[in-house]
Amino acid sequence: MTFAEHAALPPVSADAPPRSRGLVGRASGTVLDFARESSAVADVELRKIFRDPTELLTRAVQPTLWLLVFGQVFTRTRAIPTGKLSYLEFMAPGVLAQSVLFSAIFYGIAIIWERDLGIVHKMLVSPASRGALVFGKAISAGLRALSQAVIIILLSLVLGVRLRLDPVSLIGVAIVVVLGAALFSTFSFVIACLVKTRERFMGIGQVLTMPLFFASNAIYPIAMMPEWLRVVARVNPLTYLVNALRELMVQGGQSTVGLPTDFLVLTLACLVMVILAARLYPGIVR
Repeated sequence: MTFAEHAALPPVSADAPPRSRGLVGRASGTVLDFARESSAVADVELRKIFRDPTELLTRAVQPTLWLLVFGQVFTRTRAIPTGKLSYLEFMAPGVLAQSVLFSAIFYGIAIIWERDLGIVHKMLVSPASRGALVFGKAISAGLRALSQAVIIILLSLVLGVRLRLDPVSLIGVAIVVVLGAALFSTFSFVIACLVKTRERFMGIGQVLTMPLFFASNAIYPIAMMPEWLRVVARVNPLTYLVNALRELMVQGGQSTVGLPTDFLVLTLACLVMVILAARLYPGIVR
């Protein structure tokens, strides 16, 4: 029976003993099984976007306003030390990182809706592993974020930002955007599994987004921050997302810690969130 056929089964208690309850799959499973199961979940999630793409357009409004209004105004001042970059060039990668964060951090509310509709029960009794269910949703969030990247890159070109347009840099930007969206969507997934209600989730999501954004180097350098805020910024994964985007996107842009470190931090953080979300996923139905 295919994954889609299992997803169509009537709701069954998550406490029932399905064929696969493991974190990464069946005992005899392979990486290929995990990839196939994850891609099936991602495909289902992406079909929702293709049927109603208005969400992608509405998500692009806020970063567009940041670039057109905030960026244009602060480009005229030299109070913010951005080195050889104009403020708009410094800010463009931060706005892209902000778009990734804001679109991914509320991804968990969809999990609560699925729980209320009985979809989570069906997913949990399917042959797919919990890790594949979570990873598939994370990948779909990353692919959705690519549309935001395209819009912001095109707008940045119109505004005169000196972007790196060679294939290696563009592929690097795409990988970082997918990785960042996967990280923050699984973080959102974890929050949803813990709070379990839409009202609590919306309150916590709103509380987290602003500190994550402003305690990073998205719109001003870490050097401008007080010492205590620098410590917070250095453990904030959004800082490493901005670092990587700034070096890959903008001519003359440089990561403050080095591109390999940025990739390592984002990858490890994403892996931790996927494992934690996979462990917590069954608990959302209880």
